[in-house]
Amino acid sequence: MRFSDQFLEEIRQRLPITQVVGEHVLWDKRKSQPGKGDMWACCPFHAEKSPSFHADDRRGIYHCFGCGASGDHFRFLTEKAGMSFPEAVEKLAGMAGVAMPARDERTEQREAAQKGLVEVMELAAKYYEAALSHNIGARARGYLFDRGVSATSQTRFRIGFSPDSRNGLKEHLAANGVSAQAMLDAGLVTSRDDDPLTYDRFRNRVMFPITDFRGRIIAFGGRALSADVPAKYLNSPETSLFSKRQTLYNGQSARAAARDGATVIVVEGYLDVIAAVAAGFEGTVAPLGTALTEEHLQLLWRMAEVPVLCFDGDKAGLKAAERAMDMVLPHLKPGQTVKIATLPEGQDPDDLIKAQGRQAFAEVIDKARSLSDMLWSLETGGLVPEAPEERAALQARLRERANSIQDSTVRFHYQQAFDEKLKAFFAPIRQGRDNQRGGGRSGYGKSGAYGFPARGTPRSVVSDTLRNSRLVRGGPGVEATPREATIIQTLVNHPALVEDKFEVLAALDCETPTAQKVLSDILALAVRHHDISAPDMQAALGARGHGPVLDRMAETLVRQGVWQVGSDTALTDAETGLSHALALHNKKVQLNRELKAAEAALGEDPSDETFERLRDIKNQITTVDGTEALIEGFGSLSGRATRSF
Repeated sequence: MRFSDQFLEEIRQRLPITQVVGEHVLWDKRKSQPGKGDMWACCPFHAEKSPSFHADDRRGIYHCFGCGASGDHFRFLTEKAGMSFPEAVEKLAGMAGVAMPARDERTEQREAAQKGLVEVMELAAKYYEAALSHNIGARARGYLFDRGVSATSQTRFRIGFSPDSRNGLKEHLAANGVSAQAMLDAGLVTSRDDDPLTYDRFRNRVMFPITDFRGRIIAFGGRALSADVPAKYLNSPETSLFSKRQTLYNGQSARAAARDGATVIVVEGYLDVIAAVAAGFEGTVAPLGTALTEEHLQLLWRMAEVPVLCFDGDKAGLKAAERAMDMVLPHLKPGQTVKIATLPEGQDPDDLIKAQGRQAFAEVIDKARSLSDMLWSLETGGLVPEAPEERAALQARLRERANSIQDSTVRFHYQQAFDEKLKAFFAPIRQGRDNQRGGGRSGYGKSGAYGFPARGTPRSVVSDTLRNSRLVRGGPGVEATPREATIIQTLVNHPALVEDKFEVLAALDCETPTAQKVLSDILALAVRHHDISAPDMQAALGARGHGPVLDRMAETLVRQGVWQVGSDTALTDAETGLSHALALHNKKVQLNRELKAAEAALGEDPSDETFERLRDIKNQITTVDGTEALIEGFGSLSGRATRSF
């Protein structure tokens, strides 16, 4: 139900937030002032040794100066305790002594009906438990013994047995006053289209009760003991109590364990959960008869920021992992992701723990890989594509995956991570092929074919021309070209421009590794701190070791008369300068690509047409060189005649 602002505010006013938070932290006695409601503790949301978490009764909020977590009473319980918002409201209202608001008549009727169904499910669970311990349950007990499910686990998970009878449960419930309609509504009986007479849904099955996050039994899962039944596992149907997409097996216990630091692990089935919990992995859960859904993902993230999804190592398991990754990717948030653990082929968690013990499963979880690493392995298979078209296809697939992420911050970092991996992945191939090319093709002879001087091949002549041009000159040891220095210094002194041109900057390829690293850190800082000031940006970059590089860039630009990058420059002028520098940089990239393509074409087809294309690119470079006073140096040659480039 929706709660009024006045009702929520009354809870906040009556209940000190330190009382709410105090159930989950130990206050630091040296920094805290209990009389003023000014309390400090080590943050419950991230590991730290010195207290940076602050709760303030006067303002009714908490804030961690380490990880940035902040909020009010309700958010603390939803984030830390994993409660739903209504659950948090109900708990806090009780603590504050505030009566819950009256519900409308329909809501009251619906909740009364649900309460009745919960009581019916509890009756059924007790019936199944009694049947398991009776003589009639001997075969089911034998099955559980063979699967290594101890008596302790049977009791903890309230495992039972449904006798091979059409009406055993039905008659038991009727004897306890349960109506035929309630049995249907709870999903405990069913009927055929040609026969309206109902009968027990579960027969001759080991029964696993399914609870909601409040610990109430809302459904059952049954494992068949006969081999000739259509469904090995059978779950309750969707009811007003039970939605498969909103429920996780062992969810309530796992949520409590996660609050105490347990790793949240997602496995496939009931017995996998039971085996893992028995081995000490208290945070283990499983979806119910369906693949992992978006709703499941949100439930998991309310338990832990990085749950581990555990899959079999066979082809079916890897396919399931790929489907899960595709589902998770769009919903990633800063700090919220998943890890992927892969089991040895042919084994599930239950098999592995029984065969090799707890440590073997612990090693699988410890070796869980990040989502980005798994996506990379999935797309590459560990093989470097040979053909340029194949490499382009790989790059396109990775970019498509990154672009599916809805959060712009996470999307940027995935794009950056994939780009860095691609550069490292392809570097050996490029280097090897450059070495194989050597001095170029020998088919042009010494006579200077197509009008070139006899001093080299067309490839070497044009490459030298481009290399010596001030448009692209960098050379070994150069930390940044003037244009790169202009872009970087403008962003350092005017961080507000990062957001305006974020997409262009994120896709920018710097000529020099040093400039690329500085630019990447600038973008990362701006993403993490949206309103970062110029002094804070400079300090943060200095802390990352970029201070001397930035100083040298600034000195170079001062010598060349580049005034638009300065901190005292009007933002409009700085933006104009940045746009000009980016345009020039993109022109350089375009010329590089066209030149390489023309050289390759000439090598394959030494015709007049391909030569003319090569010469046209060379002329463009010459034209740029002739006007470099306007487009390069930004005043180093032409002087500061106008307040624009």
